[in-house]
Amino acid sequence: MFEVLKHDLQSGEFLGAPFHRVDMDRSLALANRAMRGHERLQHCDVNVAKIIQMRSDPNLARHVRESDIVCIDGAGVMLGCRLLGIATGGRVTGVDLMMRTIDLCERGGFRPYFLGARQEVVETVVARLRETHPNLKVAGYRNGYFKREDEAGIVADIRASGADCLFVGITSPIKERFLFEHRDALNVPFQMGVGGAFDVLAGKVRRAPRFVQAMGMEWLFRVLQEPRRLFWRYLSTNTRFGMLLAAEMLRKRTRPTRNGQNG
Repeated sequence: MFEVLKHDLQSGEFLGAPFHRVDMDRSLALANRAMRGHERLQHCDVNVAKIIQMRSDPNLARHVRESDIVCIDGAGVMLGCRLLGIATGGRVTGVDLMMRTIDLCERGGFRPYFLGARQEVVETVVARLRETHPNLKVAGYRNGYFKREDEAGIVADIRASGADCLFVGITSPIKERFLFEHRDALNVPFQMGVGGAFDVLAGKVRRAPRFVQAMGMEWLFRVLQEPRRLFWRYLSTNTRFGMLLAAEMLRKRTRPTRNGQNG
């Protein structure tokens, strides 16, 4: 991890989750710097679901906290920070940062590696990118279905590919644990977990329209696409998040100030 992250980046915290105050342009510039200097930059993000998951999974919480850079992805986190008066650098959506990094790879001659999703999905992603980015050189790709005992071989393959960046399209907490445990052995400068972004790029899942994204309602758009699988998950997660946020807002309002009065 290069020294700028130790001295130059401002950090914050929201409901126990850490983040850095960076926007999309700054995140992309850091990815560019990492790839050009061949210095490790392991990217992580936080959203509502991950914050809830971190509270019951200490390993995930550690893996997020010890990432080189943590960006705010979720609109719910941005809203919560505004309500609590917590300064942020802005929202850095994972799929957008991935696509902008791919654009950068094509222009700069960097080589991405794609790890995750089903084999037919990741193959479709690579095929589509070769159509939309004809000058892009792909270091390699592989599906995200493997056992722990397979990881040493996968890491060796990625390392041997000479990739400049790695996108891991696997669910939490697996992708965070994989990157945390192997980030040095991978020898890939820019490493980023992208969750279900491969399904979006492959056309398997539709992304919310821009106006829905601006409203912070992507989660509802996802639920409408897969109601049976996602309804109760989002209901439970959002309910717990709302309760935590309300409790923190109440605690902040009733916290005594230095002169003895309530804030």
